[in-house]
Amino acid sequence: QVQLVESGGGMVQPGGSLRLSCAASGSIFSIYAMGWYRQAPGKQRELVAAITTVGSTKYVESVKGRFTISRDNAKNTVYLQMNSLKPEDTAVYYCNADPPSLTFDYWGQGTQVTVSS
Repeated sequence: QVQLVESGGGMVQPGGSLRLSCAASGSIFSIYAMGWYRQAPGKQRELVAAITTVGSTKYVESVKGRFTISRDNAKNTVYLQMNSLKPEDTAVYYCNADPPSLTFDYWGQGTQVTVSS
């Protein structure tokens, strides 16, 4: 029932910026904690940023000060603003939704972010 659709990925030079968007449908967005994960080839998927239903945020240390997660409940959308991008940020980025009382998560299809000169 729940679908997550990411957009905004692409290729940028080091130091550039991208904004990822994740649009949710099929559920009550405002009661879901949301997050962005990323996975590079040969590496484990990691949590990049998360935001609670009331707007509290957390980030993996490597992106602090550069990335900002936000949500617009009226639009059922979560964003990841990525500034000062580095080659090591290159990965497929996935949107994640955590239902409030269930033991599984919903995942988007992923969007590729490539940072290269």
